[in-house]
Amino acid sequence: MNRDDIKHLASLSRIRLEDSELEQFAAELPAIVEYVSAVNNIADEEDIEPNPGVRPNIFRADDITNEPDQFTEDIIAQMPHSDGRFLSVKKILNIVD
Repeated sequence: MNRDDIKHLASLSRIRLEDSELEQFAAELPAIVEYVSAVNNIADEEDIEPNPGVRPNIFRADDITNEPDQFTEDIIAQMPHSDGRFLSVKKILNIVD
């Protein structure tokens, strides 16, 4: 890559480079591009195992394990204020018309 290519790349990246930095990047950039190409080639190989940290979604059928209203009476009995199947709670909203 020449200086003009590096200036153009720097402007696309919105990086301001001094002339001394242009010379430095001119020497280093081909090695960086070569390294990225090597990483891409490794990633393209078919014999790579999938990442063990990634787990596929596991779906199961939802099985109902309790009868309707099986725990309702126990829950209502634990509430300090109730009226039949209704639970009384502290009012937290003040609605103004």
